[in-house]
Amino acid sequence: MKRPQKVVAYIVREGRLLVFVHADDEGFDESGLQVPAGTVRAGEPPEQAVLREASEETGLHGLRIERYLGAAEWDMRPYADAVHVRHFFHLSVGAVDVPDRWIAEERGDGGAEPVRFELYWLPLRQGHVLSAGQSALLGRLVD
Repeated sequence: MKRPQKVVAYIVREGRLLVFVHADDEGFDESGLQVPAGTVRAGEPPEQAVLREASEETGLHGLRIERYLGAAEWDMRPYADAVHVRHFFHLSVGAVDVPDRWIAEERGDGGAEPVRFELYWLPLRQGHVLSAGQSALLGRLVD
């Protein structure tokens, strides 16, 4: 079974967590509510991967790692024959002009159609509604 290394970014600002839905999904049950996350590339440290993925998916610059929250595993079956090893990070954004809601496009490595994300700030205490176990280490933000 595959065990890809993943990163998950909890970007927090003024007691709110940055979340998104896939803007072009036909329904909420297709991808659900998520936070920026993605795959660690070969030879890439998780700290670099989380900043790259968060910037690609949000369009935000000046993101900073506040702290590493730990790792957890998520069994992707039956969707995929893999167990994701996820590294969770608390990030902050230094920009003062971040909107309350916006659309960002991730172009990945260039060849595919862009993926559109509708981003907004959710009160942190409502973060338990995140999809696919992404809320697993959210409680560590209040430790």
